[in-house]
Amino acid sequence: MKVNLEGNVALVTGSGRGIGRAIALSFAENGANVVVNCYANESQGMGVAKEIEKLGRRSIFVKADVGNTEQVSEMMRQAIKAFGRIDILVNNAGVNVEPEGRVPIQDFRETDWDRIINVDLKGVFLCSKAAAQQMIKQGGGKIINISSIAGVMPLQRQCAFVAAKAGVINFTRAIALELAQYNIRVNAIAPGSMENVRWYHDPNQKMIADSVLAHIPLKRPGKFEEIANVALFLASDNSSYITGTTIIVDGGWTGCIRDW
Repeated sequence: MKVNLEGNVALVTGSGRGIGRAIALSFAENGANVVVNCYANESQGMGVAKEIEKLGRRSIFVKADVGNTEQVSEMMRQAIKAFGRIDILVNNAGVNVEPEGRVPIQDFRETDWDRIINVDLKGVFLCSKAAAQQMIKQGGGKIINISSIAGVMPLQRQCAFVAAKAGVINFTRAIALELAQYNIRVNAIAPGSMENVRWYHDPNQKMIADSVLAHIPLKRPGKFEEIANVALFLASDNSSYITGTTIIVDGGWTGCIRDW
């Protein structure tokens, strides 16, 4: 997919791997300079920044915990110092419990709840607030929040993740109303099951993979590039009349919901 992001500066949180990496690289391939961010694996983030520079674009890596106010402020300061502006923010950073931690509410650990809400929801708030302040000064921008189909339909034994991702969707709608007057568009993307999930690659978990695929009319997981293409569209002027919406990219899963 090709759009014109020439001269734009994008900040993509959680862009050391997966969906975030795909979005960061696709933005660079379409002309944007990119601020790469991650927290858990600094070498991955630095590697993505180097990949972007090989594409002929400028990039910096900033290690920051998106759930920490001071670190978010410092990340924005470094981004603006390096590039002078922020045209596109993608709030992609997120965490969830591992399969062994997916338990019913009565057994769900408070520490897992706090960690997930802090990154997946508070992180979106903090980064959006900081970016909006800069975008208002410069006359506009785009904010893209990565939610999940867990935000539009219930998934069992993941109460914190479901709550956070649902919050992201309504938060997107709320700030889209508030920021429209400043020429700032805010939208969300809700991916379905993605190709990196372990059960698609482990023969011992074939039953789980088959069970998940049974919910997906297209009978396959999503590719990172397919999410990046939607982000490209929302970051470009091709979506100039779209704000406050959530685009579901799930192979049809939520179109035929079953008990899950």
